[in-house]
Amino acid sequence: MNILQINASARREGANSTKVANSVVERLKAAHPAATFTLRDLAVTPHPVLDEAALGALFTPADQRTPEQAARVALDDALIAEIQAHDTIVLGVPMYNFGVPVQLKAWIDAIARAGTTFRYTASGPEGLLKGKTVYVALARGGLYRDTPNDSQVPYLKAVLGFLGLTDVRFIYAEGLAMGPEAAAKGFAQAEADLQAALV
Repeated sequence: MNILQINASARREGANSTKVANSVVERLKAAHPAATFTLRDLAVTPHPVLDEAALGALFTPADQRTPEQAARVALDDALIAEIQAHDTIVLGVPMYNFGVPVQLKAWIDAIARAGTTFRYTASGPEGLLKGKTVYVALARGGLYRDTPNDSQVPYLKAVLGFLGLTDVRFIYAEGLAMGPEAAAKGFAQAEADLQAALV
């Protein structure tokens, strides 16, 4: 097992989503002592957002790119190579204003590349990141699971599935801003979800 942990919180320390993601990794390592492990903390090393310059670089043939364009594409190349090299992905995902953090969106924009991680065929799109398991450690201040206000889970299912990542298991820690009792219940639910996800 090759584990890649992506921490998407804007916080370097004390993030609840990182706490839950760490728990997932600890359980995976305990079950697979020989597993390799890579950590990418997007608060420590944020990836640049997809802007006009990045698009220009990506759509310029490799042999015609300026040194600046080549350097920008290389940043995305590194993230793509990283996820390709791992079979188990753990995402620590807080909820910010009902969506995923910009840090995670920038990572997704980097790894979603036509012809590399997905392709279009005569029968429709095909994801190329196959045969991997994704654990999504969600941390929310309120209660959103299975409600219309949970935009994160449908989005992540759609975009990850588009890339071929169809084995996605969600671990929910919710109610974390609703007082100590609710937070304790939220972390207990996350532990129950994790137990179920590891079966």
